[in-house]
Amino acid sequence: MTIKNKNRLFWLGIFLLLIPGLVHAYLLMPFPGSQNLEAITVSYYLEKMVLPLRILGCILVIWYLISFFNQDTRNQKAWKLVMLFICAGIYYVTDVQYKAEKMFEEPHSVVFANALQNKVPQGYVILGVVHNGVAKAYPLIYLGYHHKVQDNVGTEPVLVTYCTMCRTGRVYSPVVNGKRQNFRLVGARHYNAVVEDESTGTWWYQATGKAAVGELKGASLKEVNYEQTTLEAWLRRHPGSLIMQPDRAFANDYADLKNYDNRQPVDKDSLLKNKDSLIRKSWVIGVALNNKEKAYEWRQLYKQQILNDSLGKTNLLIGIEKDSLTFHVWNSTVNNKPLHFNLNSVGIISDTETGSLWDWDGFCTDGKLKGKQLTTVQAYQEYWHSWQHFHPATKLWHGNNVILHVAKL
Repeated sequence: MTIKNKNRLFWLGIFLLLIPGLVHAYLLMPFPGSQNLEAITVSYYLEKMVLPLRILGCILVIWYLISFFNQDTRNQKAWKLVMLFICAGIYYVTDVQYKAEKMFEEPHSVVFANALQNKVPQGYVILGVVHNGVAKAYPLIYLGYHHKVQDNVGTEPVLVTYCTMCRTGRVYSPVVNGKRQNFRLVGARHYNAVVEDESTGTWWYQATGKAAVGELKGASLKEVNYEQTTLEAWLRRHPGSLIMQPDRAFANDYADLKNYDNRQPVDKDSLLKNKDSLIRKSWVIGVALNNKEKAYEWRQLYKQQILNDSLGKTNLLIGIEKDSLTFHVWNSTVNNKPLHFNLNSVGIISDTETGSLWDWDGFCTDGKLKGKQLTTVQAYQEYWHSWQHFHPATKLWHGNNVILHVAKL
């Protein structure tokens, strides 16, 4: 074998040590341009190949160093040693510093407190889950860092998830094929977190719970109903709720998300003159029912606080409370009759059909329908770019306008 071919083997080894890991990290992290590629299948299989390719690269490099390194000139040796140091540095960056499951660890301990012992400010926004009379609240500011918390609410196992890149909160059952799974954070595709179950290695999108690639491709995680409200509003309805407390080990990480749960990106953009402009990170409320999808732009909705609307054959009442953070979507049909609602100057909700009075829990407090309860419709607050990507056929309510087709931002 000629010296030239021996050198080629060394550089092939370096290539195998560097490039697969770099490409894999690029595709699974929000680097410029990476998240717009349709590359989740490539990422999935590349992850399985990175280690074998690195092992092959190591064998080639070690074989060269043992057999031929002494034949190199001083400059050639220096360049090869520099490349080995670069390989070590790149490995640290891709597999330690910027590996999703290491960047965003789960809590070391998941601790809950009741309202009397709670240390979480009541103005924080939470995801609230109720099962068999047990209520639990998970603050976004903590979920936003951890991305997922694996827990139980009463006797029901839950996978409570949140992705700050698309502002999506979702709660799923972690039971797959009859077995409770442990999930790890893989990274992100299309600015949405991707998780992997332990048994099958399937990759699931956090925003939809759908299996994108792997053994169970096409399957869906069972969704668990939840509400997104301020802690104060949640405790008003569930005074006995347990509240997830911060893990002190991650205090600095939580601090990085200060005001995330209550301040919109449009308000932080000093260059944007019209704050009612629709931008990628505009907040929307998304609803999906019977293969129909619709988004409601948050700022416009908050201006009028409640909106009577319909999606397919379902009549809806959508509302945002005065705290500007707690929202509700209800089915507005009662006793098989659709109701329409008004909000007076002091914040009292009434229906126009009977004049009955309703509170912000969807409960009728006075009038002909006293005691009736509106049925909650599962809805989501998220960024417009996320809702639009995962629900491409969506309609958009933007004030008095319904935009049927909106170009991707």
